[in-house]
Amino acid sequence: MQTTNIQPITLSLKQAKTYAVASLFIVGNIVLPQLCHLISQGGLRWLPIYFFTLTGAFLYGRNVGLLTALVSPVVNSLLFGMPAAESLPAILLKSVLLAVLAGYAASHFRRADLLVLTGIVLGYQGLGTLGEWAMKGDLYLALQDFRIGIPGMLVQIFGGWLFINLLAPRLRK
Repeated sequence: MQTTNIQPITLSLKQAKTYAVASLFIVGNIVLPQLCHLISQGGLRWLPIYFFTLTGAFLYGRNVGLLTALVSPVVNSLLFGMPAAESLPAILLKSVLLAVLAGYAASHFRRADLLVLTGIVLGYQGLGTLGEWAMKGDLYLALQDFRIGIPGMLVQIFGGWLFINLLAPRLRK
């Protein structure tokens, strides 16, 4: 599998471009979950709310990732009731962890190979699971993404690789 060197673009919160780019990833994080929710347990299985947070943070830095991570779950919950309000704290925690880890990995490794993306996904899921366990006091519930969401994690890894390495370079030109 071909992996290209990535030159992450770190956008400042003072730039209008940051909000324009983040808006595109936020829209992606609104549309993709709606498509997945057409399938029974689609949100739980495919974890679509995280895909554009991962790719946005990896390509455009922590700020775009954090905006996507914070805004898209809240907008989805307000507009569509999914994720449910009681699930928002755990999803927001995982989304923020994902944005920070992806932004850091992009600037540190400067490549989106499968090993780097696997580390990001396992990192945010592992830390997020511990945080969710602390919030809810229920390890079984906190392990839900590892029990049901393995297909979604694989989509984040392989789909993220595809998006970052093959599609995004064409869009950035």
